[in-house]
Amino acid sequence: MLTMLSRNWWLVALRGVIAILFGLVTLFFPGIALSSFVLLFGAYAIIDGLAAVWSSVQHRTEQGWWIHLLEGVVSVIAGILAFVYPGITALIALYIIAFWAIMTGVFELLAAIRLRKEITGEFWMGLSGVISVIFGIVLIAAPGAGILAVLTLVGIYAIAFGVFLIMLSLRLRSHATHSNTPTHTMA
Repeated sequence: MLTMLSRNWWLVALRGVIAILFGLVTLFFPGIALSSFVLLFGAYAIIDGLAAVWSSVQHRTEQGWWIHLLEGVVSVIAGILAFVYPGITALIALYIIAFWAIMTGVFELLAAIRLRKEITGEFWMGLSGVISVIFGIVLIAAPGAGILAVLTLVGIYAIAFGVFLIMLSLRLRSHATHSNTPTHTMA
């Protein structure tokens, strides 16, 4: 798993950048319509999920590849649901986002546990998993919160998650450089 992640450290960084951008848009434009928010979330979840699926399938011969595959599939399904049902109520949108966050968090925690045996600093992935699970639980516990408050929570969560992924990608890049692991470039 470490080899797979080290080779594609830039994909982890890209996921982090996309999460931060998503969070910033959500924070700075809180007055967006709920349907726009749902579609924005759907686009983010699909892109994030496809990146995870692509990376895992590319390295399916390595141990633990399926964890990232499942994480990606859950993200793609959540994104597709957001596009298929853009007119859903705020409550259902919150439950979809909460389910997605909890499942993503569980898969990130599983990956961090596996990485613990191969690299130090895996706590960044574990921390991103913990924050995802907590975020999902908070959404389920307080579904009646106003949509602007939820958008603020989503924005803060996405930024924190993105920062954690970028920190992990820097650690993975450093590992790839020191271990002479060939990395794939974006070009």
